[in-house]
Amino acid sequence: MKILVTGFDPFGGEKINPALEAVKMLADTINGAEIKKLEIPTVFGKSAFVVKEAINEFNPDVVLNIGQAGGRFAISPERVAINIDDARIPDNEGNQPIDLVIQKTGKNAYFTQLPIKAMVTAMQGIGIPSIVSNTAGTFVCNHIMYQVQFMIDMDFPDIKAGFIHVPFIPEQVVKQSNQPFMSLDDITRGLTAAIEAIVSFDGKEDLKAIGGAIH
Repeated sequence: MKILVTGFDPFGGEKINPALEAVKMLADTINGAEIKKLEIPTVFGKSAFVVKEAINEFNPDVVLNIGQAGGRFAISPERVAINIDDARIPDNEGNQPIDLVIQKTGKNAYFTQLPIKAMVTAMQGIGIPSIVSNTAGTFVCNHIMYQVQFMIDMDFPDIKAGFIHVPFIPEQVVKQSNQPFMSLDDITRGLTAAIEAIVSFDGKEDLKAIGGAIH
């Protein structure tokens, strides 16, 4: 199995993005799967172009995009991406789309093909806080998750894909009170466990475990 794992560059005034730093720290082989690591720009449109080029070059079985979600306390595999860009802040090239569909011919939403319940269970099993998330936001994280699913729908039907959000790391919250964070080592351990679950559950149904939310 070949897995393309991407991490965004820093954005929003941050000097570091824990998603990218954790991706860099992943082993080149996890549970027998070959891991291809890729930095992608936090830019609407361009991020999808870079990922599609990598898909054509690497021909992965799985695409796993990783992004930062400041304010979250747990590593969060995303369940769904929606067909809307609604940027609270500009991306790294100053683009700030408001209420724009991502793909006019795409579905209103796409669900991940990855075993998110098994991924969460695997991370929790090694002591890493993890929960299923039912919103990837409306910034570039949701954008790339949706765009990859649209690529699958249109051009790559044999690929599976998904997205994981990770918390801040300690150095990002030194001057911010009451902001949750996680060490970079723990984020990397969590992502490794999630990828191990992706490989182990290949061709199998996901776990039937509680992962819903009241709000």
